[in-house]
Amino acid sequence: MSKLRVVHYINQFYGGIGGEEHAGHKPECREGIVGPGMAINGAFGDNAEIVGTVICGDSYFNENVEEATKAVLEMVAKLKPDVFIAGPAFNAGRYGMACGAVSKAVAADIGIPVATAMYEENPGVDSFRRDVYILKTGDSAAAMRTAAPALAAFALKLAKGEKLAPEADGYFPRGVRKNVFVEETGAKRAVDMLIKKMKAQPFTTEYAMPQFDNVAPNAPVADITKATVALVTSGGIVPKTNPDRIESSSASKYGTYSIAGVSDLTEASHETAHGGYDPVYANADADRVLPVDVMRELEKEGKIGKLYETFHTTVGNGTSVASSKGFAAEYAQKLVSAGVDAVILTST
Repeated sequence: MSKLRVVHYINQFYGGIGGEEHAGHKPECREGIVGPGMAINGAFGDNAEIVGTVICGDSYFNENVEEATKAVLEMVAKLKPDVFIAGPAFNAGRYGMACGAVSKAVAADIGIPVATAMYEENPGVDSFRRDVYILKTGDSAAAMRTAAPALAAFALKLAKGEKLAPEADGYFPRGVRKNVFVEETGAKRAVDMLIKKMKAQPFTTEYAMPQFDNVAPNAPVADITKATVALVTSGGIVPKTNPDRIESSSASKYGTYSIAGVSDLTEASHETAHGGYDPVYANADADRVLPVDVMRELEKEGKIGKLYETFHTTVGNGTSVASSKGFAAEYAQKLVSAGVDAVILTST
C-alpha cells in the first residue's frame, strides 16, 4: 500500500525564515519536510508522508488574502496531495487566521481532507471552526510535543473516512447537527440532566449554548460639561510610521500617544495600522476614526470639560478576545488613575 501524500502549511517562523521582521514573506513551496513537519511526519509512520511544505509570512497572508490564497492553492495543487494540514498555530492569531483560510480554500477548491490545529482563544477558531476541522492545542509551541502527533493521527483518520466526534477526537465542535436514534426519549434525557444539575452532578448537554459576557452599564456621567473625556480606538490610528509597530492584524500590543495641544489629526501626522479595512480615508484624515477635531470643538464650546491629553489605540482585526480584555484592563486602570470621567471608544 502506497503512502498518502501530505502537504503541510506553516508560517515564516516555523519555516526557519525569521520572526516578525520577515512576516511579509511571500508564499513559497519547498520539497519535503520543514520545521514542525519532522514531528508530524514521524507520527505518520508508514501510512503517509509530507511531500511538500508551503511557507508564507503571517503579515503577507493576512494583508493579501486573495493573492496569497491563490498562490498557495496553485502550489498545493501541483503537489497532488491526498491530505492537507496546516499548523499547529497555537495562540498565534495571524498564523491561525492563515491556517484556517488556507485549509478552507484547499477543501473547497481541491476537494481533499484538511485539518489544522490551534488554541481555543486563537481568532482562527471562531472564524473557521464551521468550515474545517480544528484540533485543540495548548497556547504555545511548548505543546508541540502533543500537538504534532495528534494532528498526524487525526489527519489519517480523516483521510480514511472514519467516524469523528468532537469529544473523542479533540476538535472544536463545528455546529453540525445530526439526527440519530437513541433508546430514551428527549423528555427522559432532559429530566435526567435536570436532576443531575440540581444535585450538582456532572452531565453533558446535548446542545451547548454559546457563552456571552454580560456587561452592566455604568452610571451616567453626572455633569458632562465638567467631565474629562478620553478617546480609545480599535481602529489602529497611530502617529506616522507606526512607531510601536502595532500589527495590522491579531495585535499583540496597544499604543499610548499624546494629543496635548493637537486640534486636528492630519495626513502628515497620523495614519492607521489596521489591516482589516481600506485605509485610504483614514490615512487622509485620521479624525474620521479618532475624532480629535470634533472633541476639541466640544471642548471649546463648553459641552465637555476637557479632552484627555492621551489616547490609547490598537487593532481589532483578528485580535483575540483574551488579548483585547488584557489591553482594556491595563489602560482602563491608567485612565481611572488619571481622573478620566468618560471614554469614547471608536472602531472602524
